[in-house]
Amino acid sequence: MGKVVGAALLAHVPTIMLPQDVRYDLNEGKEISLVPGLKRLREEVMETLDYDTVVVLDSHWATTVEFVITAHAERSGLFTSEELPRGMSQIPYAFRGDPELANAVANYDEKNGTWVTPISDPHLPIFYATVNLWHYLGRGLDKRWVSLSVCQTATTEDFLRAGRALGEAIRDSDRKVLLLASGALSHTFYKLRDLRKHESSDPSHIFSPEARAADLERIEWMKQGDHKRILDTMDEFKKFKPEANFSHWLQMAGATGEEANTAKGVMYSEYENSIGTGQVHVYFPEPEGGFPPPKNVTLSREDAA
Repeated sequence: MGKVVGAALLAHVPTIMLPQDVRYDLNEGKEISLVPGLKRLREEVMETLDYDTVVVLDSHWATTVEFVITAHAERSGLFTSEELPRGMSQIPYAFRGDPELANAVANYDEKNGTWVTPISDPHLPIFYATVNLWHYLGRGLDKRWVSLSVCQTATTEDFLRAGRALGEAIRDSDRKVLLLASGALSHTFYKLRDLRKHESSDPSHIFSPEARAADLERIEWMKQGDHKRILDTMDEFKKFKPEANFSHWLQMAGATGEEANTAKGVMYSEYENSIGTGQVHVYFPEPEGGFPPPKNVTLSREDAA
């Protein structure tokens, strides 16, 4: 019987891939806490935890009519970002995939009223929300890495359903899985002519005081293990445009029992700005007794159809 052995909300911002001297120049002469945070997470979790597979809930991979999960036996190549090639250019990546787990997820999608398609096409693009985290957390560890897309036509309920399907597939496998929700909190950028005034990581540069307050409120709930409160206030949080409608966190929640999950978050970075957006690393260790199973929801006739 498989299980989720750890979960995290992690920032993947391009800044973490810049040379140290450039990062210092952008951040008033000091390091952004996201970089040492990833290094510490690798040392304390990735190199010590007993796990087989990492599933990245990739907020940058937008699909349209379904969720897609990577089903390759292996992926390798050089990654250059179409969004910011100056900072992310020809980054090498090479890791094993987990076709067995990826294909298993499709056995649980219709049961949960959603659509998840495994794809193993070798030409399928890869995105920096996966590559940047693998660069820090996966290199040299020979673990399986899989990515799950965000469906851009999905709602909060759809993200939870995809997470439930993933959670059921993990439960009925023999895999120990680490979930990485790769993405931001509030996510509004400054306009081009202004954004270079706001490259410091100091939270005072978050796009608005209200967005900053909403982010900090949810971080506090994560630390308390109050996942229910975050779920109950999603409509309120959407006013501050969380990245990809907070799909990455919601998929993670769906796989780990939603409101029944009381795992307390451990901070692996400070709360930081990235040109207006809210960034943080929070790790949720497996609680005593394990993460709750995915929520079993009875679907309506309309859902079933």
